[in-house]
Amino acid sequence: MDPCPFVRVTVGNLALKIPVASKPASSVVHPSSSPCFCKIKLNNLNIPPQNAVVPCLHPDTQTLDNPATAATFHLSKSDLDRLASKSIFASRLCLKISIYTGRRGTTCGVSSGRLLGRVSVPLDLAGTESKPSVFHNGWVSVGKGANKGGSSAQSQFHLNAKAEPDPRFVFEFDGEPECSPQVFQIQGNIRQPVFTCKFSFRTPADRTQRSRSLQSDQGSSRSWLSSFGSERERHGRERKGWSITVHDLSGSPVAAASMVTPFVASPGSDRVSRSNPGSWLILRPGDNTWKPWGRLEAWRERGGADGLGYRFELIPDTSGAGVVLAESTLSLNKGGKFVLDLGSGSSNRAGPNSPGCSPRGSGDFGYGLWPFSMYRGFVMSAKVEGEGRCSKPAVEVSVQHVNCTEDAAAFVALAAAVDLSMDACRLFSQRLRKELCQQSDLVG
Repeated sequence: MDPCPFVRVTVGNLALKIPVASKPASSVVHPSSSPCFCKIKLNNLNIPPQNAVVPCLHPDTQTLDNPATAATFHLSKSDLDRLASKSIFASRLCLKISIYTGRRGTTCGVSSGRLLGRVSVPLDLAGTESKPSVFHNGWVSVGKGANKGGSSAQSQFHLNAKAEPDPRFVFEFDGEPECSPQVFQIQGNIRQPVFTCKFSFRTPADRTQRSRSLQSDQGSSRSWLSSFGSERERHGRERKGWSITVHDLSGSPVAAASMVTPFVASPGSDRVSRSNPGSWLILRPGDNTWKPWGRLEAWRERGGADGLGYRFELIPDTSGAGVVLAESTLSLNKGGKFVLDLGSGSSNRAGPNSPGCSPRGSGDFGYGLWPFSMYRGFVMSAKVEGEGRCSKPAVEVSVQHVNCTEDAAAFVALAAAVDLSMDACRLFSQRLRKELCQQSDLVG
């Protein structure tokens, strides 16, 4: 399998030093005690801007200890080709950062902050598909350089901006997962079939057998497996038993996604609630049986616009708590991207059991303490459509996380589970397409 070239642009090591007025008023609080933030965007590309908190340092501080990544932008080969084809008279690609003092609004906007200054860093991405490049690493002056004390000192803003190769395997379903489609690998204009998917319903006997098998493998600590055959399985108010198996071209099963906790309407409602989510196991073959690799929970968020809430965790080979890698929301109307990116400033929110390099952390994974230290940086993304729309998921997987066919297949199965969760979380007052209904549901 040949990967597609991608470039990863990261911004990190943010810090701000604001000079103290020579005659500070008694009512003035030094800026270092107040929050600051910035808005980061790339011009010439239709990529949403990102917001990040900026730590404030005392003006006398000499050392900087903030290696965390604040924002990450992913550019595909088509993005790079589009930039290369632009006219010499068009504006160059730049990283534009607007720095604000004060707190952000409740919607993470910038209207409540006061603009301190702007920083622009030109980016020349030629050659970054094969080798990394640092565009800026250090301090830069921002602001107008005048304060109430009459000092001409300017505020100082620190950042590190760089680009590095991030090749990925790209896969695309040629139909909706419930229609048992083929999965193609995409490489430029080449589409090559690599997997087939088989959607099915598990029978009660299948659930009992798989439950016993997994309990013997994982031990009694897997309390969530007790959901099989539980009181939640109430006909007509639940969606259960969905399963999708990924096969390689020889017909051998190489991954699967199995709905282990039914999606059930909460009492007095027609929606799956966050307090009672449905869940999937992502399974990989091993020792002549299926081994749990990950667990995906999904529910329907309330609010101004309904969203698909999700949480994904990796399951250790030994008994113990899973490790949460992602927790966020997708638009049920427009769809979106499910992303596993450990080390970015993206919107994914990791839980308390997340590794150090999760989207909410910094530092190292802790070798020997966390069994999944192999997962670093961008892991995968899956683009899905909103409910009621024809969805053919597109999956990107980082090359560094694919060592065999089963690795890629596990991420494909995960993408299918995310897409199927869009349907599983539809309001129970709405009918599902026939492929998602068992015969008894259609008759009833």
